Amino acid sequence: MRPCSRACLLMKDHPPMPIAMPSSETLLEELRRWVEIETPSADPAAVNRLVDLAESGLRAAGASIERVPGHSGRGDTLIARTNTGTGNAPILISGHLDTVWDHGQLLKDMPFRIDGDRAYGPGIYDMKAGSFLAFHAVREILRQGVATNRPITLLLTPDEEVGSPTSRAIIEAEAARAAAVLIPEPAGGPNGCVVTARKGTGGFTITAKGKSAHAGGNWTEGRSAVVALARIILAIHAMTDLERGITTNVAPIWGGTRPNVIPPDAGCRVDFRVAEAEQAPEVIAAIKALAGEHDGVTITVEGGLNRPPMVESEAGLGLYAQAKSIAAGFGYDLPKQHRGGGSDGNFTAAMGIPTLDGLGCTGHGAHAPDEHIRWRDLAPRGATIAELLCRL
Repeated sequence: MRPCSRACLLMKDHPPMPIAMPSSETLLEELRRWVEIETPSADPAAVNRLVDLAESGLRAAGASIERVPGHSGRGDTLIARTNTGTGNAPILISGHLDTVWDHGQLLKDMPFRIDGDRAYGPGIYDMKAGSFLAFHAVREILRQGVATNRPITLLLTPDEEVGSPTSRAIIEAEAARAAAVLIPEPAGGPNGCVVTARKGTGGFTITAKGKSAHAGGNWTEGRSAVVALARIILAIHAMTDLERGITTNVAPIWGGTRPNVIPPDAGCRVDFRVAEAEQAPEVIAAIKALAGEHDGVTITVEGGLNRPPMVESEAGLGLYAQAKSIAAGFGYDLPKQHRGGGSDGNFTAAMGIPTLDGLGCTGHGAHAPDEHIRWRDLAPRGATIAELLCRL
């Protein structure tokens, strides 16, 4: 039996913990090392180079380290634990190290650079800055011997950008033991909002198999997979219902070989988002109903829901109230928002674990060439994370 319920822990009021935090300039200098290690999800060796760096820093500070070997073409997952607050359920803070950017982006189009109060680089906003701040907070708590009310578990995962296929089970196992979960995904919008709700996300791969023929001499003998796929794309696009918070998107699309051949093969990927858990079966059923054979073209549909919606909860709002109060002590406001993109916080919130997301750095341009953070916010945002880890 735990000494305090998850709802109870959110209401505790403790004095600030004495954590010495470096300047934003100092934090940015170390963060630069993280950004300049390119970590595309599909390259486990590259991701593991950053795992190595994080592991070295946490081990030297005295963390208990567990490293789960990667599989299925993904990197390792790093689990670091503190031993303060023994006897209480831990606080889990979970970030990812992979990015959507391929190798070479750093040298070609997105070199690390500072322009005024902005720092640019691939993955710096989503979410190397946030994962670094989580790492830094845990390392400083250990280095400085700060007593925390609960143990802290830090997860650094390798595959969030592709749906967390190898890390989801680890995240959920650690969350099941935790009193609360913090996710340092990027802060949102110009005001740097944290996230108390997210849409559920899912995806499909659709393939069409037709029959090739000469596009001139034997047109009637062919069955165009591209034409069949085009009809399906329009049907999926029509499933978007903005008023209900349901969106669909089709990309990428492929098919055909050359203009004078009726295309026998075509396919696409589908992304869908739902605001409420009850909407997911509806969308999934509608897309799966497109499978089958029509006029000589066979349609195959594979996929489903990946991340359930993160629904705003009373316990999550209790976490938010704590974070907002701490942020005020560091001189800034901390608004909240609901966000359309998914994160690993979707998994933990769906388990009923109090979850607060979007605790990373301010900035803009996730997955875009102008990706950047407002680097002067590193110190106050990092201090808020550290303080929250101590107080809960």
